[in-house]
Amino acid sequence: MPVRSMSFDRDSTYEESLLLAAKLWGVEPDFWDIWGNHHVIPAEIQRTILESMGVEAGSAETLNRAISGRLQREWGSYTPQTLVVSENSAHLPVRLPEAQSEICLFFEVRLEDGTTRQWQAPAAVAETSATAEIEGRRYVEKQVAAEKLPLGYHHLTVRAAVDGVESATRLIVCPDRTYTPPELLDGRKAAGVAVALYGLRSERNWGCGDFTDLHGLIDWAAEDAGCSLVALNPLHAIPNRAPYNTSPYLPNSSYYLNFIYLDVERMEDFQKSECARRLMQSRGVRNEIQALRDSQYVEYERVASLKLRMLKAAFRRFFHEEFRRDTPSAKRLQEFIEKEGVLLDRYAVYYALDEWLHRKNPDIWVWRQWPEQYQNPESPAVEDFTRQHWRSVLFYKYIQWQIDAQLREAQQYARSKGMPVGLYHDLALATDSCGSDLWAYGKFYVSGCRVGAPPDDFSPQGQDWGFPPPNTVQHRCDGYRLFTESIRKNARHGGALRIDHVMRFFHLYWIPENQDARNGAYVQDYYDDLIRILALESVRDQFVVIGEDLGTVADYIRETLERFGVLSYRLLYFEKDKGGNFLPPDQYPVRALVSVSTHDLPTLAGFWSGRDIEARREVGLIDEASRSRQMEERQIEKQKILDLLFQFHLLPESYPTSAANLPELTGELHNAIAGFLASTPSQLMVLNQEDLFKDGEQQNLPGTTHQYPNWRHKMKFRVEELRQSRQACDYTRMFRNWMAATGRLRTGQGSV
Repeated sequence: MPVRSMSFDRDSTYEESLLLAAKLWGVEPDFWDIWGNHHVIPAEIQRTILESMGVEAGSAETLNRAISGRLQREWGSYTPQTLVVSENSAHLPVRLPEAQSEICLFFEVRLEDGTTRQWQAPAAVAETSATAEIEGRRYVEKQVAAEKLPLGYHHLTVRAAVDGVESATRLIVCPDRTYTPPELLDGRKAAGVAVALYGLRSERNWGCGDFTDLHGLIDWAAEDAGCSLVALNPLHAIPNRAPYNTSPYLPNSSYYLNFIYLDVERMEDFQKSECARRLMQSRGVRNEIQALRDSQYVEYERVASLKLRMLKAAFRRFFHEEFRRDTPSAKRLQEFIEKEGVLLDRYAVYYALDEWLHRKNPDIWVWRQWPEQYQNPESPAVEDFTRQHWRSVLFYKYIQWQIDAQLREAQQYARSKGMPVGLYHDLALATDSCGSDLWAYGKFYVSGCRVGAPPDDFSPQGQDWGFPPPNTVQHRCDGYRLFTESIRKNARHGGALRIDHVMRFFHLYWIPENQDARNGAYVQDYYDDLIRILALESVRDQFVVIGEDLGTVADYIRETLERFGVLSYRLLYFEKDKGGNFLPPDQYPVRALVSVSTHDLPTLAGFWSGRDIEARREVGLIDEASRSRQMEERQIEKQKILDLLFQFHLLPESYPTSAANLPELTGELHNAIAGFLASTPSQLMVLNQEDLFKDGEQQNLPGTTHQYPNWRHKMKFRVEELRQSRQACDYTRMFRNWMAATGRLRTGQGSV
């Protein structure tokens, strides 16, 4: 084992200290962009980012003081506050003063089940893995023998036999790989369809897809299409206000879900509520439901307002008939509340407080506009509000309980239909800077910087996503509890979890205040810890993990994800060789999910017709000259795809060979591209419903808000029509036949 070494004293220059501080706090000194250009991060950007983390970086003296404090904390304790290890590790790293490097150490682990393991080990015979000299003091890191421990979240105490000095650590023991279901072992493959749940249309919903619609979609996907999974958009709670607060990828809360997906009429309390029944029978409510159902787009505010009104009627019935009488139903809610703990408490208080303050002053829309005494969740004012308005707080907990029940039933229904994966959930990267998570857990975020992406061919000026980066040190000191909950809650009631921008586990691109996206730097996270915890949650809850790894991705990132069994995420549009030619199907990776597009990119029909380019021109994102140039470039891309399809005999010989003669996506092209993706060796294939049904409109047009109906498009067919419409059945048959021909049809299904 190579021995790492480091040394520090306070005699270094400002430049040397800045370089060391940047290394300690994870600010990368340079990066390579997508075009192969090397970017060295200016000292001013490094300094600004360090100061946003709370590091005084104005002089060599202040930098050295910060460096010294950090190194003393890291080397002055036997173990860190949090230690994440492999279940197959036979050693634990322990840091000791060099003078104590031969002492005997006592270990005590309190396992999460309450039992205790104890052992002792001599440091003298342990292998040295690192050394440090910090302002004249010498330390060693030893790999001390350890007992084999079960998976889980444990508490470790290390004590010296000589003087009784001890350290306490949250010890997390993890598997070396994420979960793989038996249906994907031994080279087996599967496929599914992706939908935006809010966009499902039906003859019974209230203008927005809900969990009962999802049951109907599952019937079609499992029985008619032969799918193994249904992929969903992130279901996170959002403000439901158009046009700025409807993106499922900018959640108000990453831990709880949007109530617009509830089928309110299916709730027992709604069915038993006389008040709710009277409301439903009123002409105004019936007309509003029909208008929302007939609307071309999802009307978030109107749907949310109507459902919230009905949910309050159902809750009044529950409160008086169940909660006050402490019935079994009330006990189930209490069990849910106790299990959710502080996360649900703060979420519900936030929503109750937000509603109360907005009612008092309609000009207050976000918590940063609240009176100062309410901006801290631990303030006496918030405590007083919680006591006085406990019933309102309980209402928002009740909503999440109802959501959890209906989502659980949906996953159980999918599995009962023979789907080996069932529901595939999506965990967004972002968190709304004005949302409940920032209010509740502000210290876990860094102010003074925003997350984004450096310039690339998709965004030549770079991207500024506008939300704050995580405080990586704070998360580690807290034992990664919030990170763990974000994985656990979003994977719950599903068989797969997509991690939006999986590179977040390794590093994020930080943009300092008063800078644009061209002037940022990558800041590292504790990726080995995070991926191991992800693997632990995956194995425990048995869900597949897909890492969205589009854009600028260093080789070591994909190698690490592969080692842990995280599936890559590969799109037809982006899979090219260095010469810009589309890759043949056999060059797609096995450990991957393959698809055509994402919500931010043109649909297959939109790509072929250039609808995305026309949309950008219509809203003023590009001028006429840019539109013409992009159309010419698109024609070249289309020709390359067409040539590839002919090369693999996916089109009839009589079919036109020039893309110039194919302005629209024909049935033959549609079939060929679906067959191309199905024939890749990648373990999972997913078609977005827009690509399956040849819809030209994409869900989101980046760079727009009110100019384009982002996140509001409804599915072309109603759920009922999926099994009735001849056109829908033809699309389904095409997809199913390709799944059968390429070994992706779920077990027990055959082509039709």
